[in-house]
Amino acid sequence: MRARPRCRTNPTVAIAPPQPDAIENLQFIRSTLEASGKFTAVPGWGLVTVGVTAIGAAIIAQQQLSMQHWVVVWLGEAIIGTVIVIWAMYAKAQRTGVSLLAAPGRRFALGLAPPLIAGAALTPILYYHHAVSDISGMWLLLYGTGVVTGGTYSIRIVPVMGACFMVLGLAALLTPASWALGWMLAGFAGLHIVFGYFIARNYGG
Repeated sequence: MRARPRCRTNPTVAIAPPQPDAIENLQFIRSTLEASGKFTAVPGWGLVTVGVTAIGAAIIAQQQLSMQHWVVVWLGEAIIGTVIVIWAMYAKAQRTGVSLLAAPGRRFALGLAPPLIAGAALTPILYYHHAVSDISGMWLLLYGTGVVTGGTYSIRIVPVMGACFMVLGLAALLTPASWALGWMLAGFAGLHIVFGYFIARNYGG
C-alpha cells in the first residue's frame, strides 16, 4: 500500500512593522539629500522681464532733470523687479515641484539678503551726504555680491551673473557720474536679459 504524500505547508512569515530607528534613518537620508541639493527655481523668463522693465526705467530716468528724481525712478524699478521675480520664482517652483521653503531655497535667500539689505541701508546715507553719483555703482556691486553669495546654492550660471554685476559696479564707481545710466542699463537690463534667457533655455524656464 502506497503511502500518501504529506502536504507541506509553507511557514507563515511575519513582516515586522518598520522600527522607529529605520524610520528615523529614512528621514535623515531624505533631509540630507534635500539639504545637499541646489536651488533651481531661479526664474529665467522672470529675469528677462525685469531686464525689459529696466530698459523702460532707463528711458524714464534719462528724462529726469535732477539726480534725486533719477534715483526715485530706479527705486521704483527695484520694487517692480522684485515683485516680478518673486511671482516668477513662485510660478516656476510650482511648475517644477520645487519647495521655496526647503533647505536650498532658504540658503539661497539667506545668501542673497544681506548685501541687498546693506544696499537699502546705504542708499539714504549716500543721498544725505550728497554722494548720489555713487549710488548706481553701489547698487550694482552689492546686488552682484548678493547674487554671488546666494547663487552659491543655486545653478552654476547664477554666481557668474553676480560676478558680472560686481565688475560693472566697480566700473561705475571708477568712472564719471555721467556714465551711471549706461552702467545701470548694461547691468539691470543687459545682464538680466542675457543670463535670464540662458537660464530659461537650459534650466526649465
